[in-house]
Amino acid sequence: MVAALKLPDPMTVEAFLGWDTPKGELWQLIDGTPCAMAPPSPLHGLIQSEASGLIRDHLRAKQSPCVVLTTPGVIPRLQSDTNMRIPDLGVTCTPARPGDTAMRDPVLLIEVLSPSNHAETWMNVWSYTTIPSVREILVLRTASVGADLLRRQPDGSWPERQITFETGDLTLESIGYIGPVAAFYRTTWLAESA
Repeated sequence: MVAALKLPDPMTVEAFLGWDTPKGELWQLIDGTPCAMAPPSPLHGLIQSEASGLIRDHLRAKQSPCVVLTTPGVIPRLQSDTNMRIPDLGVTCTPARPGDTAMRDPVLLIEVLSPSNHAETWMNVWSYTTIPSVREILVLRTASVGADLLRRQPDGSWPERQITFETGDLTLESIGYIGPVAAFYRTTWLAESA
């Protein structure tokens, strides 16, 4: 769940980055309003960590120049002056530069979906589709083993519906990954029940 801080005027990304946020809290900027993000549940954290490890290991094995980052800041193309969203994971193949405040050219963004953050998560997902470099958006569920994948089509558009995976292999074309969807749940009780 996301708690919003009410401000009289929309905050810009520049002001947000200079804002002194409370220590130990993660915030994102949504349409000019700083919003505190609730700490992840242990299950959310386990899925996020497992996904990060799987992707990191895959990229290393391929000797890819791409890297996976945890909770990177990304700036949607639309309303870019008042939005900085924070996905659970992001993959970029563009090296960071000193002074970067947001991930450059993400190709894959991943969110972990909890029942309590359904609306906020999907609001972020749809904002990610405006980032020109993003090729895929993966949403991993916490209520059951499963994932929803949005993949940019060859003409640059996004599909009306996501691809759903509950069993079998999941393919992430943006990074050349193929593996069982259950692998993202290896360290959770959900994997035992699948």
